[in-house]
Amino acid sequence: MEQTRKRYAADLKSIMEARKRIAPYANATPVITSSTLHALAGRKLFFKCELLQKGGAFKFRGACNAILSLSEDEAKRGVLTHSSGNHAAAVALAARIRGIKAHIVVPRNVPACKLENVKRYGGQITLCEPSLEARQKEAARIQQSTGAVLIHSSNDPDIISGQGTVALEFLEQVPLLDAIIVPISGGGLISGIALAAKAIKPEIIIIAAEPSGADDAAQSKAAGRIVTLKQPKTIADGLRASLGNFTWPVIRDLVSAVVKVDDDEILEAMKLCHEVLKMTVEPSGAIGLAVILSDKFKNEVRTNLENIGIVLSGGNAGLKLC
Repeated sequence: MEQTRKRYAADLKSIMEARKRIAPYANATPVITSSTLHALAGRKLFFKCELLQKGGAFKFRGACNAILSLSEDEAKRGVLTHSSGNHAAAVALAARIRGIKAHIVVPRNVPACKLENVKRYGGQITLCEPSLEARQKEAARIQQSTGAVLIHSSNDPDIISGQGTVALEFLEQVPLLDAIIVPISGGGLISGIALAAKAIKPEIIIIAAEPSGADDAAQSKAAGRIVTLKQPKTIADGLRASLGNFTWPVIRDLVSAVVKVDDDEILEAMKLCHEVLKMTVEPSGAIGLAVILSDKFKNEVRTNLENIGIVLSGGNAGLKLC
């Protein structure tokens, strides 16, 4: 474990500590199944319902862990983040729990329902142009004037540890899992899940689900280095971020495959979640189901995986995709 900690930004110990830290505040989300979807996939599927997490997404786990880990002096300065939605709301909610200010930089094209979540939790919103450069510039300006602590959406050891608590719960609920399919963007969720799951069950397979129009993780795996995209294009607004120096080593070493799907496949998966699972899942959250039903999965991944875990990572979608 100590060797793993030195090699990566988090480990099983830090993830277990995160679980204890956030336990009074975070939901232990349920796992559901569907015989209809078993039949469609030709294997048993187990859905981890992170859309039922506080804030409507897994992001609360990491944000809560990071903000509760701040020293008193740091907390007094407040916190700051820039995000397209779910992380922004998670930071605002976790900051409210700790009783501190949260400065949130949000791109102007963020889905309306996600912006409402930030407002609902008391975040102090600053809108900016929809580019990473604009987000970073505005966040730097606010940080300079306020001294607030930046809470990165994915590339942070405390965020990774918090997200890894998903795997602790999942493997307790379904110990027989052969693989877990996880949406990938900045890589905080899949890094935490991979580190926890592989420590508990070394033979488990971790598979990343990525939109074809935002395939920087697939390109990074192929190149053996971080590849970033200037203008990712996908309906999955939560999957447009880039990998970082903390998340990339875990993905490089512990993620077996990155499977890409098109937006129309994601939309079909959303429809199935609504009609079969009776759940409203946002595009980023439904991508794991899209992957398991895709021809690419059958062609690119081992076919002898019988018990598949799928993380439904968020549910912040309106009736018209916001």
